[in-house]
Amino acid sequence: MKLELRGITKRFGEFTANDSIDLVVESGEVHSLLGENGAGKSTLMNVLFGLYEPTEGQILVDDQPVAFSGPGEAMAAGIGMVHQHFMLIPVFTVAENVALGDEHTRAAGILDLESTRRKIREISDRYGFHVDPDAIVEDLPVGVQQRVEIIKALVRDAKVLILDEPTAVLTPQETDELLEIIRQLRDNGTAIVFISHKLREVKAISTRISVLRRGRLVGTADPSAEQSELAALMVGRDVVLNRQKSAPKVGEETFVVRDLTVLSPTGQRIVDHVSFGIRQGEILAVAGVQGNGQTELTEAIMGLHKASGSIRLDGQELLGRTTRQIIRAGVGYVPEDRSTDGLVGSFSVAENMVLNRFDQAPAGNAVQLSPSAIREFAAQRVETFDVRTQGVDVPVSTLSGGNQQKVVMARELVDGLSLFIASQPTRGVDVGSIEFLHDRIVQERDAGTPVLIVSTELDEVLELADRIAVMYHGKIMGIVPGDTSRDELGLMMAGIQHEVQHDQHTVTQEGTRA
Repeated sequence: MKLELRGITKRFGEFTANDSIDLVVESGEVHSLLGENGAGKSTLMNVLFGLYEPTEGQILVDDQPVAFSGPGEAMAAGIGMVHQHFMLIPVFTVAENVALGDEHTRAAGILDLESTRRKIREISDRYGFHVDPDAIVEDLPVGVQQRVEIIKALVRDAKVLILDEPTAVLTPQETDELLEIIRQLRDNGTAIVFISHKLREVKAISTRISVLRRGRLVGTADPSAEQSELAALMVGRDVVLNRQKSAPKVGEETFVVRDLTVLSPTGQRIVDHVSFGIRQGEILAVAGVQGNGQTELTEAIMGLHKASGSIRLDGQELLGRTTRQIIRAGVGYVPEDRSTDGLVGSFSVAENMVLNRFDQAPAGNAVQLSPSAIREFAAQRVETFDVRTQGVDVPVSTLSGGNQQKVVMARELVDGLSLFIASQPTRGVDVGSIEFLHDRIVQERDAGTPVLIVSTELDEVLELADRIAVMYHGKIMGIVPGDTSRDELGLMMAGIQHEVQHDQHTVTQEGTRA
């Protein structure tokens, strides 16, 4: 089956998300769509899948123009899509999820799940999916849930399969397994559209690579192209992908977490007796698949979750203090969701620069603000952090994602920090801004500050970390050196306990030193 997009344009009001895009996907190939967050990749695929109607342009299937008024018509034409956020009902079985929306009944209107189970087993056996049709979805690992999404498309005879950021929530081993599945699908004649911003995976799986930037198709590359070449196409300039940082010059262990436990409202341990320490002048990166307690860990440190245990900074106990008191103790904190927790979109760039110190010089005092001093401070930080903005008085919501993140970093990375915490520091940020932000984080480490990074991007963890702690189901499975292999980290991310000799101490799966 041949799929072709001709001059596809999609506008939302005055904003053009896709601008005259031409794309051809042939049977038996993996055509990767590479681009930064916001480049227009998902919008284009949502047009193709019938979720959006194109403003201009044509979709052709086997050289015949088609128009989809919804996903049902796209699926009937042989197009399937696996979304970045899975469309599964957790309490349903695999078979029930697969049958949903395409139900077949027997006599008297009884749902015929047996035929669905049979199809699931056939597809599972053909591709080695190892999926039980009667398993409850919420009990399945994330990687298996993704296979269920693929099975849903294949049961409906998809000839073109769109995979939108398919490795975002997978361990390295699960990613390798998914890439092998994609190769099998390709070899059986399925056309694959692989949407990603991860250069390593795109190069590993692609037959062809098309690059989007700001809604435009800016080039097509061969998988043999260097990562630096692809990155330059993505951002429009040369970037340094793999920075070389010097060895850490570590000092005393001034930040110590012991036996930290956070409970959910239902009493479940989200953070389960976690212990670790960070020395001055080193970066400890917390790795793991999203949803294993990393968010609650950093929020507990910042006083945003009730917790038990101990959190000590420079010998002082932080547990039980308010978030403001913790910030006043010298903690800089970049939350994982800048739009919800890091910025006030309607406030100006200048106002956002002083959100955490509006009652301190130079912003003002407990009685009044100093607008001129705030603007002057903001202008200095904008220059230092290369924030691309029309001025410090414009709403921060008008800035790109990368520049918004720079505003958060500029506010938090002030002189004299005792601890710097950054959760998902480059999520939704372009490659060029990632390069800059990584440099700033390493500079803070080199200034002697203990740094805690939480990231689900393994490339980021390996680039920044001096040591790596891996979380799984609320526990630390091990703390290992920063040059630990991807395979080893992947096993820990999947819940395999680890023990390693490090710095003449035995570091166990609970992250404590013997």
